Amino acid sequence: MKSYRKELWFHAQRRREFINITPQVEQCLRESGIREGMLLCNAMHITASVFINDDESGLHQDFETWLERLAPEKPHSQYRHNTAEDNADAHLKRSVMGREVVVAVTGGKLDFGPWEQIFYGEFDGKRDKRVLVKVIGE
Repeated sequence: MKSYRKELWFHAQRRREFINITPQVEQCLRESGIREGMLLCNAMHITASVFINDDESGLHQDFETWLERLAPEKPHSQYRHNTAEDNADAHLKRSVMGREVVVAVTGGKLDFGPWEQIFYGEFDGKRDKRVLVKVIGE
């Protein structure tokens, strides 16, 4: 069995962004040379997420609106966590959207259903963050 590991780096321009990272993850899979196995992709920061969904701008705005209703950024004083940093909402949003995805690798490709794409969700941006891609298989 072979194993491959790579870190992808991102710098979100806004505090909250959804970035389609499918092309970078597919490049990692090609570099790995693995044709059959599993691919793990996870955020390496507690205020960021990796998830699978459709790449549709209306849906992304719906995520933004829904998450902001669930865990509004302001007022910062509503959160006990916000003493040294004002990012408690980002921690909560990450908990809802998830830390990682696992995708089957079949025939050297991500074994996706229709419209599935991998996204990096940033909830406390404007600084460098990373995502881990780990592929295991033959």
